Amino acid sequence: MKIGIIGAGKVGSTIATLLETCSFCDAVILGDSRVDLKLAGLEKATARQVDVMRRAPLDAFVKRCDAVVSAAPYFLNKSIAESCARQGVSYFDLTEDVDTTNFIRGLARKAKVTFMPQCGLAPGAINIVGGSLAKSLQSVRNVEMRVGALPLFASNQMKYYLSWSTAGLINEYCQLGEALHQGRRITTLPLDGVERLTVDGVEYEAFNTSGGVATMCETFVGKVGELNYKTMRYPGHRDLMKFLLQDLNLADKQEVLTQIFDQEVPLTDHDVVVFYVSAVGTKGGELVQRSFVKKMKGGLVHGRRLSAIQLTTAAGVVGVLEIFARGGLPKGFVKQESITLEDFLTTQWGGKVYGGN
Repeated sequence: MKIGIIGAGKVGSTIATLLETCSFCDAVILGDSRVDLKLAGLEKATARQVDVMRRAPLDAFVKRCDAVVSAAPYFLNKSIAESCARQGVSYFDLTEDVDTTNFIRGLARKAKVTFMPQCGLAPGAINIVGGSLAKSLQSVRNVEMRVGALPLFASNQMKYYLSWSTAGLINEYCQLGEALHQGRRITTLPLDGVERLTVDGVEYEAFNTSGGVATMCETFVGKVGELNYKTMRYPGHRDLMKFLLQDLNLADKQEVLTQIFDQEVPLTDHDVVVFYVSAVGTKGGELVQRSFVKKMKGGLVHGRRLSAIQLTTAAGVVGVLEIFARGGLPKGFVKQESITLEDFLTTQWGGKVYGGN
């Protein structure tokens, strides 16, 4: 199978690194607007310069592939998905943007190939786990999904350093989210719903952000009482973001705040991903609680040092690609929660990163 990756940044190059070790992948084509891509050690990979806003070159790139993964900024995904629809090539992405996902769902209605957005960590693996825990119970009272991509050490007031897409980070802090309350779909306000939780003796705060719940509210409406997703940070972060986005009205000037963050907030490779899912419901007449909790760090893969957010995000989409290569995904629009946790953990990278102790 020949897999195209559009966007050769940190996550895109990490996806290529993991695919280098996968037997189902014969070749990787990395597409990016830059020409100086570093492919050292990636024998399966070749690089192509591509401008996703130019239809003909983009279509030519897509046509060469059996499947395309967009690791580009979320606001470019619509053009890439449209090209895949025109060329009849299966499409995957990492987007947390709800509008983009709804657009792709529309394209998928007439497609004879697979369209699966929202792969990765959250949305992505978190929904595979949350959906599987919910389906393991006869009746479900609540499902809580929490993810934090955090620096191991932070001394600034935000208690946060950048480890992934700044545009994606700001976008999920600004957009409305979705949840289930008393079995009904509701809209949630960004940065609202603050709570405290402790994992392995470390205290975190969690609050509403958009996108992480993916399509689960649609899937479980009327079947689950309470279902929600929140982002985890160290205590105090949310108040500072609310000041910037709401008090200073930078939510309406996301490009300005993105530029400030990119210039002034340091990048870090010393990070940790905290992954927490809890489901409460009945099984065999008893009220039970089931959970999936992990702290995941980065590591060395194929000679490349990968951060925790790179590894967990790439493992989510590469696991899905392996299931796709096995013939395990239907055509049309595919939801994350349609994949079972058992199947995901049998994949090479899903099992290696999310399985085990």
